[in-house]
Amino acid sequence: MQYEVRYAASPREVKTLDTEGLRTEFLIDKIMEPDSIQLVYTHYDRYIAGSAVPTISPLQLEAIDPLKSDYFLERRELGIINVGGPGKVVVDGESFDLNHKEALYVGRGNKEVIFSSDTGSDPAKFYLNSTPAHKALPTKKIGQSDAEVVELGSMETANARTIRKFIVNSIVETCQVQMGMTELKSGSVWNTMPAHVHDRRMEVYFYFEVPEDQAVCHFMGQPQETRHIWMANEQAVISPPWSIHSGSGTSRYTFIWGMAGENLDYGDMDHCKINEMQ
Repeated sequence: MQYEVRYAASPREVKTLDTEGLRTEFLIDKIMEPDSIQLVYTHYDRYIAGSAVPTISPLQLEAIDPLKSDYFLERRELGIINVGGPGKVVVDGESFDLNHKEALYVGRGNKEVIFSSDTGSDPAKFYLNSTPAHKALPTKKIGQSDAEVVELGSMETANARTIRKFIVNSIVETCQVQMGMTELKSGSVWNTMPAHVHDRRMEVYFYFEVPEDQAVCHFMGQPQETRHIWMANEQAVISPPWSIHSGSGTSRYTFIWGMAGENLDYGDMDHCKINEMQ
């Protein structure tokens, strides 16, 4: 297991950052590393984003030092979405098969979480999000047919997209973690546009299915002080609660959004008018 810690930054500090500083602060550039668990512990709502990519041998999720706990989920909950080949997650002896683009919620108090792939040549790629939890809730698998599906945007504004809500309170009870997936339709490139902020919770975006020679330009910052970060396939970006979080790709792509904070209302956001952003 490998982990790093990221501290929170205020809008005043971020205004002074150059490109390298912005990327160091918010970009998670290496996530899907074979045969390892990679984690980033951020002080925004104590959110953890990372991955487990087992190829030959299973990988076990263990406590990292910042948690000061006997096991990883002693005071936490966990959301998992598989973006690779078929695999399994064993939670305290109970096995869950996770195929491509299927999700699993794991509640607080489970002591053992083990990841494995069905075949090493096509390994599972488990994308992980974890937040503090105040009570234990049941572990639950969410397949694509179980997700809440929303169609947004249009081809005329280049933002036609399908949103699949996997780990949200209308599907599964959680303490605060929420996760879902947005797929851009062919010919569309903009996500989360018109943009918004939600000061009551933070967010992490994980971009994938980005072609090798293409990229996504992720926009962040306060609505009148926007910045951008160029991102490649299978990279993530931390979005503070005071920041917009939107992207535009040089081709279609998919991303997973995860968030945590003060409430579980998906629609709790403050919209930003496109012609007023700077």
